[in-house]
Amino acid sequence: MTAELISVGTELLLGNIVNTNARYLATQCAELGFSAFNQTVVGDNEPRLADALQTALERSDIVILTGGLGPTRDDLTKETTAGLLKRNLVRDERSFQRIKSYFSGRNIKDIACNNYKQADIIEGSIVLDNDDGTAPGLIVEHEGKIIILLPGPPKEMTEMFRNKAYPYLVGKTDGTIFSSVIRLIGIGESKVAEMVDDLINGKNPTMATYAKEGEVMLRLTAKATTREDAMDMLKPLQEETRKRFTGYILTENPDESLEEIVVGLLKKAGLSLSSAESCTGGLLAGRIINVSGVSEIFKEGFVTYSNEAKVKRLGVPTATLEEFGAVSVETAKAMAQGCARATGTDVAIATTGIAGPDGGTIHKPVGLVYIACSFGGNTVVEEYFFKGSRDRVREQTIIRALDLIRKILG
Repeated sequence: MTAELISVGTELLLGNIVNTNARYLATQCAELGFSAFNQTVVGDNEPRLADALQTALERSDIVILTGGLGPTRDDLTKETTAGLLKRNLVRDERSFQRIKSYFSGRNIKDIACNNYKQADIIEGSIVLDNDDGTAPGLIVEHEGKIIILLPGPPKEMTEMFRNKAYPYLVGKTDGTIFSSVIRLIGIGESKVAEMVDDLINGKNPTMATYAKEGEVMLRLTAKATTREDAMDMLKPLQEETRKRFTGYILTENPDESLEEIVVGLLKKAGLSLSSAESCTGGLLAGRIINVSGVSEIFKEGFVTYSNEAKVKRLGVPTATLEEFGAVSVETAKAMAQGCARATGTDVAIATTGIAGPDGGTIHKPVGLVYIACSFGGNTVVEEYFFKGSRDRVREQTIIRALDLIRKILG
């Protein structure tokens, strides 16, 4: 069966809200074994919504709409769907009482009458109670098609779908889709694509490559009667992929960030960390500190943007700066060593470079970055030439610095 998503809301079109609902529902449809070929975002406009729904019903078996079920005039999803299906809206007494209880339970007495329009349902539909808000969801079966209407707020939507719509849809499945992810770092997407070209053949199981900042993600997918069968189908492809990318695999967890991986390695090894930054200006420390529980391992961070700060805070020799410059192998090495010495930490990471857009020369162009890491009495320095804006150079520096720690500890 094919499923299609329609996200309703002008705020989505304007980019005021990130469409997390579509991401969640796409993964759930895949888990259920539904094929999904189209997603649509449409504003709070009845003719355009009706057109999007009509098109979706012509090409898909299941259409899931999110948003537009609230009490205001521009909440039009139910009305538009009912009109297209030529069905009436009728008051659902149970939903009406639940809405009244919702407000009375919060000691809200002055209730706007338009709130009760949320209790009006499409004739003949299945009502999905909203345990986190006021607008119920609906399942409408129509001429062999299934239309599911869900509220827009993500918490309400996810709870309603998982607990009420998902069990209903399980009975409509003819199989399941299972996907696994292998995330790579330190290798470009074009090279990855070349190395797996013979594996991307469109057959079951399938493989696809996706590039994200500093990484390449391989998604391996199998479709089978049961989840267990799909997982078994994927095993040979997973093993072959791991073999081809030995040394480049970051993780097989799709949600774990690079900084979480690094902090986890440091915790496991019982090692402490400090940082000394020039071109990244504290952004590297900030990224590390985003991780919960990082206080166990992260001790101090220096932002030594000027030469004077490098000398005063890290003990970088003035002679080193004068002979080689602030952006050099020698200075990066001295920064990492000085950071480790000043903090007494087991691991020290340092960054120095020219983020641009100004400051570059023929010999030291914009994008030149040195990253140094001191650990166990040794200091490793890596040189990079990053392309792009100032922000992108600094972002790439952070990613490579974190990955350098990971490689050293790995």
